[in-house]
Amino acid sequence: MIRRIFLILFKLIALFVVLSLLLTVVYRFVPVPVTATMLMDENGITKDWEPLEEIDPNLVRAVIGAEDSKFCSHDGFDAEAIASAMARNAQGGRIRGGSTISQQTAKNVFLWQGGGYFRKGLEAWFTFLIEQIWGKRRIMEVYLNVAETGIGTYGAEAGAQRYFQHSADTLSRSEAARMAAALPLPKERSVVNPGGWLRRHGNTISARINVVANEGLDACIYQ
Repeated sequence: MIRRIFLILFKLIALFVVLSLLLTVVYRFVPVPVTATMLMDENGITKDWEPLEEIDPNLVRAVIGAEDSKFCSHDGFDAEAIASAMARNAQGGRIRGGSTISQQTAKNVFLWQGGGYFRKGLEAWFTFLIEQIWGKRRIMEVYLNVAETGIGTYGAEAGAQRYFQHSADTLSRSEAARMAAALPLPKERSVVNPGGWLRRHGNTISARINVVANEGLDACIYQ
């Protein structure tokens, strides 16, 4: 009986590994059609997939500067950021994460929002897969097409059209910085008229765009 249970578990795990590998390979070349987050969004879905070359470099550099300055140098996980987040969380207050852009992409594409060790374990697995199979440029491309950029709005193009009435391929530094500043909480943070801390945060990100370019922190995207 125990042997049979273990055999069933082994087959289920093997099936999951094969299917996850196949899906990751497919999404290496095919635009992600929809995600669990989109399907569960009661506000509907507005999205428009654009290749990375049709997204202004200002936005790429803004999200690297705002969320993951080591994006081009880590293997999908930033141990220092994770340790720092754990230390801050232990002190109480609002829970902070240490997720890289790669981890956020894995979660957005293959999984669901929310915490839990089981989901975190799956996130680590898919992060490993996309780092090995997609590479950094594809990860960034997918991230900027599936990330929630507003209420019922997903991806850089839909976000740019919503907030600035033009395509994502002509985002100014200020526009890109404001979009990047709102990404962690797109339903709550204003992009068009940010004020107070959010405006200052956007200005900081805008200044970081040049730093990212000058220091080659985007070298894995623009070589």
